This record gives sequence, C-alpha cells and structure tokens, in this order.
Amino acid sequence: METKLYDGPMIDAHQHFWQPQINPHPWLAPDVLIPFRYGDYTAIKKEYLPPDYLKDATLKHNVVATVYVDAEWDPKDPLGETKYIHTVANKFNMPNAVVAQAWLHHDDIETVLKAQAAFPLVRSVRHKPAGALTPQEAKTGVRTLMSDNKWRKGYELLDKFNLNFDLQTPWWNLHEAKHLALDFPNTLIILNHTGLPSDRSQEGLTAWHQAMSQLADIPNITVKISGIGLPEKRWNIEDNRWIIQETVKIFGVDRVMFASNFPVDSLCGELETIFTGFKEAVKNYSYDDQYKLFFANAKKYYKINI
Repeated sequence: METKLYDGPMIDAHQHFWQPQINPHPWLAPDVLIPFRYGDYTAIKKEYLPPDYLKDATLKHNVVATVYVDAEWDPKDPLGETKYIHTVANKFNMPNAVVAQAWLHHDDIETVLKAQAAFPLVRSVRHKPAGALTPQEAKTGVRTLMSDNKWRKGYELLDKFNLNFDLQTPWWNLHEAKHLALDFPNTLIILNHTGLPSDRSQEGLTAWHQAMSQLADIPNITVKISGIGLPEKRWNIEDNRWIIQETVKIFGVDRVMFASNFPVDSLCGELETIFTGFKEAVKNYSYDDQYKLFFANAKKYYKINI
C-alpha cells in the first residue's frame, strides 16, 4: 500500500533564536570555539530569528508553533534571556513556549524558578548536568549533578512551580535520569536530542538502545527526536532511520516529539531535509499517530495555545 508523508500541522519542539552580536551568548562570541559535537560551528554565529526559521522550514512543512530552548545565555543572567525571547515572541508570534535557563544547585534557585514561572511562555527549564564524557568514564563511577543532593533539592522545586525539566545528557547517564524520574514522579522529564546517540558503531547503538529502553515504562519521561546529525557528514535518512523508529517503538507514539534543533543542526543538514526524513521514518504509522508525534504531544507537554 502506498503511504503518504505527513502533511498536517507541526510544532517544532526544540529550536533557538539569537542575535549574538547584541546579546551575551559566550559560546557564540567571534573569538570563541568550544568543543562541540558537530565540530566547527562558526557558521551559526549570526542572527537567527523567526523569519529566518520560516524560510528554512519552507512552505512544504506546516510549522505552526515552536518551542524555544535556552541557548547558553550568560549564566549570571538567567532571566535576561527569558525577557529577550518574550520580546521576540511578541514581535513575531513565535516562539510559542519557552524552556528557560536555571541553575538548580545555586543558592538563589527558588527565587529564579519563581521568576521564570511568572513569564507567560515558560513551561520548562534546562540545566545540563555535566558528568562523564564517555561511557567508559561513567563505568568508573563518575556521576552527574542528577545525583548531587543540592542539585536535587533545586530540582524538587520544579513541582512547586509547575515546571517541566528538559534534560540534555548522553545515554550513558540515563540510569541517573531513571532514578530522578522515579524519585520525583510529579515532574515531567523531557529528554533532549534522543539521548545523543553519537557512536554509530554496532556496539554504540546497542548500548544506546539498552540505555533508552530502561526508561520505557516510566510515564513521566518523554523524548524529543532531534540533534541526531553527525559531524563532517550531511544529514540523511539512512543514517538516522533506525534511531528514529526505535525511539518511537521504545517510548510509544504518546511520549515522543519531533524537533529541528535549528539553527544548530543547520551545521549538518537543511531543515527541509531533516523534517522530510522524520516524516519518511514514521510514514507507516496512522495519520492520528503521526499527528501526535509532529503536533499534539508537543502541544500537550508544553501547554501551547495555538
């Protein structure tokens, strides 16, 4: 039976806007290059706003809303980024939900979370918890902040302010995420970038799959399929089809969202190519299930008003 690629409304559940020439993003400064999974990222050190995004999405993809995720703004000013992105939203009617910056182990975290939650578009916060840089290092007992008592006390406050938590960590730390989710069942964890399956060897993919599968039965964990490009290689569906399909199988169609991670993933592919690849990978699902993956789940989890 011939299948048709999804052509309904879409919510991009993870993307960024920025103007690094006027705002404090230390990693986007002209003379800075941090270690980055896609290598040299100089090409994205330029203004990127909703008109640029919509041009990249093209009319082929009906993106009706987006979720802005913190973009490493100056950590001394977490509220500054939130104020800025609300001015963007007011001008362009995009983004339509915000994942704000918050440092959960800082002494002022309750004050910061209260202030972030007061902004009309803030639905979640993100604090990358660091930790082991390789699977081998994780096996030696190196832990992330997810196992730190002070950090966890800050995390506990998310429920008080009705905030989700966007988690960005490699798959070899997901055993800690499992315990975090079980210990704080009222807080929704949204796993960013598909657990970062960067090692595409058979051994690496098997380990990633096992790590993701341990989260399958935990209802307060969802996942965003995004950020699965490879360094020095253009994005193509054959590199990523299995990862996309297995993620949906593991978590089910009610707990998965698609996202572009643009403009970051422009380093490895065109937005049109990436979105079409997502659609190709799940074209055998029913329209209703694809509608959940591309639109309804993000609308629900990020409480987006269309």
